[in-house]
Amino acid sequence: MDTEDAVRRIASHAHNTPADLIQGPLAVISANLDHIAHFGTEGRWFDTLDLSRDDGPSNTQWLTLVDGAPLAAEAERLTGRSWPRLAGSDLIGPLLDQAEADGTTVGFLGGSALIQRLLSRTLTRTRPDLVIAGMWSPDRAVLADPAASRDLAQSIREAQVQLLVVGLGKPRQELWIAEYGQLTGANVLLAFGAVVDFLAGGIRRAPRWASSRGLEWAWRLALEPRRLARRYLIDDPPSYFRMRRDSFVPEPTPHATVAAVPVSPLIGGTPDGSFAPAGEAVDVVVQVVTYNSAEQLEGLMASLRREARLLRLRVVVADNDSTDGTLAVLAAYPDVIALPTGGNLGYATGINAAMRVPGDSAAVLVLNPDLTVGPGAISSLYARMVRSGAGIVAPLLLDDDGEIYPSLRREPSIARALGDALLGSRVRGRPGRTAEIDAEPESYRHPHRIDWATGAALLVRSDLASQLGDWDDRFFLYSEEVDYCRRARASGAAVWFEPAARMTHSRGGSGASPELNALLAVNRIRYIRKHHPPLYAAVFRAVVVLSEMVRVTLPAHRGVLAIVIDEQGWDLLPGPTGSRQDARSADFPRGSVIIPAHNEEAVLARTLAPLAPLAAAGRIELIVSCNGCTDGTVGIARSFEGVRVTEVPVASKTAALNSADEVATVWPRIYLDADIEVTPAALGLVLDRLTTGEAVAARPTFRYDSSGASFPVRAYFRARQRIPAFSKALWGAGVYGVSETGHARFGTFPAVTADDLLIDNLFGACEKAVVNGPPVRVRTPRTASTLLAVLTRVHRGNSELAHQDLHDRGKRADDAVSSPGRTLFALVTSVRGPVSALDTAAYVAFTTVARAQVLVRSAARPARGGRQGAWERDESSRRR
Repeated sequence: MDTEDAVRRIASHAHNTPADLIQGPLAVISANLDHIAHFGTEGRWFDTLDLSRDDGPSNTQWLTLVDGAPLAAEAERLTGRSWPRLAGSDLIGPLLDQAEADGTTVGFLGGSALIQRLLSRTLTRTRPDLVIAGMWSPDRAVLADPAASRDLAQSIREAQVQLLVVGLGKPRQELWIAEYGQLTGANVLLAFGAVVDFLAGGIRRAPRWASSRGLEWAWRLALEPRRLARRYLIDDPPSYFRMRRDSFVPEPTPHATVAAVPVSPLIGGTPDGSFAPAGEAVDVVVQVVTYNSAEQLEGLMASLRREARLLRLRVVVADNDSTDGTLAVLAAYPDVIALPTGGNLGYATGINAAMRVPGDSAAVLVLNPDLTVGPGAISSLYARMVRSGAGIVAPLLLDDDGEIYPSLRREPSIARALGDALLGSRVRGRPGRTAEIDAEPESYRHPHRIDWATGAALLVRSDLASQLGDWDDRFFLYSEEVDYCRRARASGAAVWFEPAARMTHSRGGSGASPELNALLAVNRIRYIRKHHPPLYAAVFRAVVVLSEMVRVTLPAHRGVLAIVIDEQGWDLLPGPTGSRQDARSADFPRGSVIIPAHNEEAVLARTLAPLAPLAAAGRIELIVSCNGCTDGTVGIARSFEGVRVTEVPVASKTAALNSADEVATVWPRIYLDADIEVTPAALGLVLDRLTTGEAVAARPTFRYDSSGASFPVRAYFRARQRIPAFSKALWGAGVYGVSETGHARFGTFPAVTADDLLIDNLFGACEKAVVNGPPVRVRTPRTASTLLAVLTRVHRGNSELAHQDLHDRGKRADDAVSSPGRTLFALVTSVRGPVSALDTAAYVAFTTVARAQVLVRSAARPARGGRQGAWERDESSRRR
């Protein structure tokens, strides 16, 4: 438009009668670089203006005028024609002239009381026939209060304003119009910023020579440097470069609106606020993860009862092995589904367990136990999800004293980590690029898109939850919600904040301690390593080290710096642990555990001890397949109640596996080396994952036990732990499992040395899983000579599989195992100092010698798997 077209359209809409305004009021925006900073695709308020009404979708029409000189120049570059600048300060004069001629009633919202008095005198003198319906000068407290803002809008409606000039400053004026403008009854609302000050003479307009050359910003900066320096010098330059990078001329399309989420009609609540049982369709499934939360549950359950009168809810509580009577408290709520996880397995694992309770729902609400849900909060979250098409919606969290808890976060980055390290996490007023926590009060007053929010309360659309799958349980505690929200955004789903949904977070289970702060710092690094290249992650880790150096004297951070620097201590941080209770067998998942054993009298008892009670209770089928045993292995196996023993005359591991498979009757099946100790909790998690069909092959996490080993051996395994491929494959832990479907992929075990590598090769990444839980203890060799012998066997097994014909079974071994070049690259890029460099050298040395020995040993004794070659077993870790 040019100025004449814009004035004609705006004035015409303002003079309409209410009956003519079928499409709602017209909101007019002057767009400049500041507008892009706030409302562009990377702005805080992107995609908010059509979606902010609490009582239903807004039908406000938005007219965006090209104001700033950079926007006009970019439009000319893209279209090849001149674009006039339509600044609100230029349009307001002609618009008031037309309103005076038409008899249109005008109101002014914004500006100080003094400015409004000056404006009233000016307009009385210069436009005596202009009908001024009213002037309103609300303070920020009124604008921040929804009830007060509605009263203000009602006051404007009662004054029968047709043209309302809103000068609250960007972005507050646009957000207020979006949320309350339709309630004012005004035909047109002009979001014209400082135009009230210009009209009153409070601010001098830039001279024509400056505005005609695009230098109006410099003039205003010179007049008000303190107020406008951040806008013009910090926020606007990135907006300019984003505009140049991302602008394009779109194909003509109908007016686009955000598609609402297709949902079935709500089922609705029950008069008594009862919760639905498993299997029944509900509106929302509420999932709570507890750990010693007995004192916090009463308030949560009472608030959920109230919400259940509005929406049909199912409440599932996954308890992480509480010892304070949490399960006893839950027993008082018979319609709550209490689900013991079998150990303190972490927040993500608890959520994943709750996700598997059957029954359809429109959404899933993840809650901390120390929350109290405000009246109508779940309904408000659900309404925002439907109106905005969001995949995840976060509520407003309040502390016990009613103060807003800053729960909104930005995506972690080096710049934000550095800003938080040097300036603290809650210093207001600095650019969002330098702060991860969003501490700006304005952010907590209006609905908008966010990167992520603390995981204390998140409503997730059910179809998105199914698409994303499990929360990443490798984090145990902290960063799992960051990762989940990032995966949601990567899938195309939006994450929104809804301030109308209020919940009180007592944070009773969120206390700070050096141990938890260390885990928080380490998990931030782990998150960045998961999603960024090694160099970026290395710089981020250095910034985290700097942050801990700055805070090293604080009591809650003592010792954190040393842990962040020494990665070998990361495994000692809080992590999954097995159940301390003995009643786990009542709901233990069914399955078979097969243990091949050849002369294992020194270690078999310690392997069977934690599993035999489950076998005796009939929860698992436990089979020890003795092959070629000449010691007391058979007698030890038979001494345990519930253990079934088979015997194979030859010393062959694969023959033992096949023999046990023939007598086993239960699926899925776990294959466990006789010297590996697995806890019932870890076993149950793997069986559960295989039973649900989410994976056809899986293993638990494991941890190397190098106590008593020589320095070169410890160095080798420290380096090995830094290689990503070793943490994702099924081999290396001495235990893996397959479902019946997975077992059908190979039928019987062929005569190979590396059976675990064979299984890993047969399945793609989406078919197998490493299940986080209490880690399996893998004792490493104690001496360099024993380690070298074991590595020789391993590389011989890899070589066997590389020459196997696996065309009909899956991919070839050399496609699944990292090549020496990739492994070396991963090791070199993971070096953090002289110790890790020495570890890398030890790894390379052992690996090179072992590979060389495989090449020269062309004639060797028969292997246990039936191949030619010696069977090198680690006896050093098998000593009693």
